[in-house]
Amino acid sequence: MLNAGNNLPGSLVAAFAGPDNYRVANSVFNLVDQTLAALALPDSLVQPGDRVVLKPNWVKEHDERFPGPNRWEHVVTHPTVIEAVARWAAKKMQGKGSITLCDAPQTDSSFARIREYCGLDALLARLRNDFPGVAISTGLPGDPLGNTHIRLDSASEFVGYRGQGRLYGASYDVAETNARHNGTHHEYLLCRTPMDADVFINLPKLKTHKKVGVTCALKNLVGINANKNWLPHHTEGIPDQEGDQFPSATTRARLEHAWMGAAKRWLNNRPGASRLFVPIKKVGRLVFGDTQKVIRSGNWHGNDTCWRMVLDLNKCFCFFDGAGQPRKKPLRYLAVVDGIVAGEGNGPMSPDPKPCGVILAGTHPVAVDCVAATLMGFDWQRLRLLKNSFQIRELNFVEVRPEGIEVISNRPAWAGRINEMEETFNFRPHFGWVGAIENNPRALTA
Repeated sequence: MLNAGNNLPGSLVAAFAGPDNYRVANSVFNLVDQTLAALALPDSLVQPGDRVVLKPNWVKEHDERFPGPNRWEHVVTHPTVIEAVARWAAKKMQGKGSITLCDAPQTDSSFARIREYCGLDALLARLRNDFPGVAISTGLPGDPLGNTHIRLDSASEFVGYRGQGRLYGASYDVAETNARHNGTHHEYLLCRTPMDADVFINLPKLKTHKKVGVTCALKNLVGINANKNWLPHHTEGIPDQEGDQFPSATTRARLEHAWMGAAKRWLNNRPGASRLFVPIKKVGRLVFGDTQKVIRSGNWHGNDTCWRMVLDLNKCFCFFDGAGQPRKKPLRYLAVVDGIVAGEGNGPMSPDPKPCGVILAGTHPVAVDCVAATLMGFDWQRLRLLKNSFQIRELNFVEVRPEGIEVISNRPAWAGRINEMEETFNFRPHFGWVGAIENNPRALTA
């Protein structure tokens, strides 16, 4: 289970407004400090000698539409926010313990470029200079502690799901994906460093998402996995066939399904040809339409697959330790969301920048995500990931209730119960979600 260091209610979320850019580092540091101070977190959350893991969103080194060094601030957690949280934690450690920054970027990403664009070497040098005695590292590439194998089996959200046997993961190696998820057999392979942490600080980016609607604290745990082929993302077919790959059986969808199905079968019979997956996928997009304009691969509000995988990962993390054994004591957990420059539209890989000037923080991912979705102008109850978080059958890590979620803020219109929030933002969803999740309250112009 999750723990904030004492009985602090996980239903409390801080949402503070400040600068809508990262140009003045001290302004960002102050905003992060104000947000965390509002939660009145106990000293026991971070202690001297702790192994602290910071998990940013480093999904890709740039907006996938615009490769280059200056198009990433709206895609990944900004290094200024990471540094602010690292400094906050290091002060509490009194020169003892370790802080590890780690994530598992998308398969075709370059961590070297992420490191270069975000100035991570300089960031680490500053932290090491100011906090001697605390071992500070990135823990990348690769997890030096190895992996943790978790068997959820009957406790998985996929039990009883009628799409089993037709699950697609992060590549077209669907045989491996379905071998890991079949009937009551459901397993995941996770990086051990975050599983072994004494304190886990989740640092997501506030963005829209093509498969789950919103990516924030819950979805950010996809970055602790060690094998993306074990993560179901969508199900082959259309809703009438108990699938969610396409919304309907249009001519384009039928032809694309036949093309990619043939490619999938050909690749599955030739393991050495897996390197051809990306070129084949690119050819398909040239023929059947760009993914920025065409709904495919479960990139719409009817996706009934991806939310199950996300909740499963959070179950693994909350209930099992680095040895794959049930946790003997709760994991100390904190989420700090970078919404200073957020992402709207075709997230998570190619959203448009949304300057909001917001930092959110809380000690429970579901409470944080419900507030985040509401602040974005969405109805969290229309997002399967969040609605179903309150209906978990086994290994339920959600002890908060929606009616108990309370927001503390320096903006009066946001403070109070979650259903009383006003003057929220008006994020544009991914085009596959337009009309399905918007709340349309009184909105800011940002």
